[in-house]
Amino acid sequence: MDVVVVGGCTRDLVSFTQRQPRPGESIHGNKFLMDFGGKGANQCVMAAKLGAKTAMVGKLGKDFYDDKTLENFENVGVNKDHVSQTDETSSGVASIIVSEDGQNSIVYVAGANLLLSEGDVAKATELISNAKVVLCQLEVPQATSLAALKLAKSSGVFTIFNPAPAAENLDADFYTSCDILCANESEAEWLTGVTLSDVDSAQRAAEMLRRKGCETVIITLGDRGSVLTSAQHDGVLVPVSSIKAVDTTGAGDSFLGALAYYRALMPTLPLLDAVTRANTVASISCQAAGTQSSFPTASQLPKDLMAAPVNH
Repeated sequence: MDVVVVGGCTRDLVSFTQRQPRPGESIHGNKFLMDFGGKGANQCVMAAKLGAKTAMVGKLGKDFYDDKTLENFENVGVNKDHVSQTDETSSGVASIIVSEDGQNSIVYVAGANLLLSEGDVAKATELISNAKVVLCQLEVPQATSLAALKLAKSSGVFTIFNPAPAAENLDADFYTSCDILCANESEAEWLTGVTLSDVDSAQRAAEMLRRKGCETVIITLGDRGSVLTSAQHDGVLVPVSSIKAVDTTGAGDSFLGALAYYRALMPTLPLLDAVTRANTVASISCQAAGTQSSFPTASQLPKDLMAAPVNH
């Protein structure tokens, strides 16, 4: 298996409006759609759409929408053998408001995602241990994500950790159990206490995270690109081309899924190049409405994004 994702699956309920509502205000929307979501599921689907062999480890409830989620995984080629269902609670749901400037606000109800356990990770031991890349987030219990990262790391699998949604009292072992920690601005602020007002502050935050034990840190900065910090990259700003954003929902997940794809399928591609390509994939996803439905397939991307690295 190329990419295994241990994380959250949700149903996205998306309302499109002229602007974001103020507290206590009701406003008219102009469009509504339902999409498949969850950070884990999004990242897994993005990697699959690019051509990676992917598998999801997750937890759903038991209703009509959950059957549709399983059907969606099957349609995009995601292995769902370790996506289990429970009748103890509903599946995760995200209520999303997207304004005309492409920005979004989200209310997330975790539901069944919080029942994904270390036992579920143990059942997927063979899958996780034989992956090329394992990707985890925080939409499921911290202990579950950490168990998956430690299992992968001990098996020599490349690990990527996305500390989202931002969590209090993050176990310090997360920093040493991932090869790449990738956070957005708000998550990086939460983890470091640094206010990210510009690229310089993002570079400081990235270096602070490296000092906590991370080998490589990427902080995504939306339309400004990403900051990459590692032993070989001293807070390098990786820019992204300017676009007209239609919907930024899932852009970070698109980036992470693409990054996992490049690491798994093109391991000799320099990390800086992989981040540059992942930036571009994410920006393309912002040019269509929806979450997973906005993610491009390999055939929809410029050929240079899918070209294998040239070995000299």
